[in-house]
Amino acid sequence: MADIHPVFCTIVPPHVLDKLARADDPALAGPARRTLESDAAQRTRRRLTTVIGAAAALPPAGAAADRPQRTIHDCGHGTVLPGEKVRGEGDDPGKDATVNRVYAGLGATFELLLSAYGRNSLDGEGLPLSASVHYDENYGNAFWDGEQMVFGDGDGEIFLDFSLPVDVIAHELAHGLTQYTANLSYFGQPGALNESMSDVMGSLVKQYTLDQTADQADWLIGAGLLAPRVTGVALRSMKEPGTAYDDDVLGKDPQPATMDQYVRTGRDNGGVHINSGIPNHAFCLLATQLGGKAWERAGQIWFDTLTGGGLTVDADFASFARATVSAATSRFGEGEELDALLKAWSQVGVPTTTPREV
Repeated sequence: MADIHPVFCTIVPPHVLDKLARADDPALAGPARRTLESDAAQRTRRRLTTVIGAAAALPPAGAAADRPQRTIHDCGHGTVLPGEKVRGEGDDPGKDATVNRVYAGLGATFELLLSAYGRNSLDGEGLPLSASVHYDENYGNAFWDGEQMVFGDGDGEIFLDFSLPVDVIAHELAHGLTQYTANLSYFGQPGALNESMSDVMGSLVKQYTLDQTADQADWLIGAGLLAPRVTGVALRSMKEPGTAYDDDVLGKDPQPATMDQYVRTGRDNGGVHINSGIPNHAFCLLATQLGGKAWERAGQIWFDTLTGGGLTVDADFASFARATVSAATSRFGEGEELDALLKAWSQVGVPTTTPREV
């Protein structure tokens, strides 16, 4: 395996928190500023851990290869990680609904990876899954820090409990999957692909738990996370990027659906949470065109692409698209899967051939 360089990845983009931090209402601005400060501290910690090296987590001796090894911690609204252990693998549910939701979300993600793709946890070798809940006061985010997942309770004004949508849980866990496979860098187009892969896996886990077909799915990321006062339905829409919210405080969802709308920015690590709408849209188009359960064919192509070893850490949209074509052809041949894939990338304006092939 190539050297792993963990990164700090959040579900709520910095540009959203920046907007909230400038709100006139202290009840909105205060928690947003605190969340931004906490995120900045965690990024610094992650850079130090990357240099020093993170401790390797190993499955316990005798652990079954077909079962997750989950541990949930409670930060008690502090910022020391991981916090107090409150539930281990096989323990009965407790009274804390947040703990129980995160435990179940980790299990659902593990189950999809194993049952659909034959992968034993994030690293393929039974990596234990660790999460912390009730992080900080009114913390408006959830993140993967390279070693574990962390969930805030939200401020109750803009964001509710980040454990409510199972796709948020799976999204953060999927950053670990990317870390242990293609290890896509977290800037520009490779960073947007990193974020998109987490949205794809998050949506697939939600559809898997609900036993939905692609046509039945809402293709929303973070539905149920926004508080009632917010004019919006989710953080992002894979089906219609740019339509998830349009709010007086949050502003309008900035995600593009095609390359014609590609956003060039130095913020948010070069727009990783913004331009991820383009590969998100391509995946949704592919899955709905193929029909049936999205994890079976569309998801298999994306999984094969991520884990096949053909991606470089700095892969852009075009090289990723070409890699999906190779993966689809290897897995399914030159049939309807390939036809639907080529059409999907064409619809979002990403080429699937190199200039020499045209």
